[in-house]
Amino acid sequence: MGINDWPEGERPREKLIQRGAAALSDAELLAIFLRTGVTGKSAVDLARDLLTRFTSLTRMFAASEADFCSIHGMGQAKFVQMQAVLEMSRRALIEESRTTDALNSPRAVREYLQLLLRGREQEVFMVVFLDAQHRVMAAEELFQGTLTQTSVYPREVVKRALSHNAAAVILAHNHPSGVAEPSQSDRLLTDALKQALALVDVRVLDHFIVAGSGCLSFAERGLL
Repeated sequence: MGINDWPEGERPREKLIQRGAAALSDAELLAIFLRTGVTGKSAVDLARDLLTRFTSLTRMFAASEADFCSIHGMGQAKFVQMQAVLEMSRRALIEESRTTDALNSPRAVREYLQLLLRGREQEVFMVVFLDAQHRVMAAEELFQGTLTQTSVYPREVVKRALSHNAAAVILAHNHPSGVAEPSQSDRLLTDALKQALALVDVRVLDHFIVAGSGCLSFAERGLL
């Protein structure tokens, strides 16, 4: 049965208009993005196939073009559309954080970091550079590593902070293992970066670890 044959209140588009996007399941939201299904499958069926294949929206968003396009009914056009939607979401979140104090609006920074780092198969270390009012000026991925560790060089972080004339930074990295708890090396690295940046009068406001659907804050844990 096609979606047009469903009761009007159960069709994803109509349901979103009547009840809001939050009322839809992952599969229903994805079906709206896909717009159409394939022979024998509705857009919702196809969305469920994608979620089954990748296990979650997060892993689907992080999939390579080859993996995404290997699903029947998907192709380069859909992959490009998905990447464009993701990038618009990232830019919207970073724009929001640029207009407000990052300390008073941590949600936007946290959501931006989760959107950027969640689902990555390698560890990635990034830095968000802030001005004197703690507004976001830039965010850069500085280092990438293996599944278990990333080599981070404090000197390079200091150089980038000076390049942006930053007054403060927020550090972030992901744990592909899905466990957000900080390791001893994470704590030692944070301390080393704090000391190096303090020499040039740049404060470390927080260090986030993104893992799975979680996002741990060093500041909230009292680890800074």
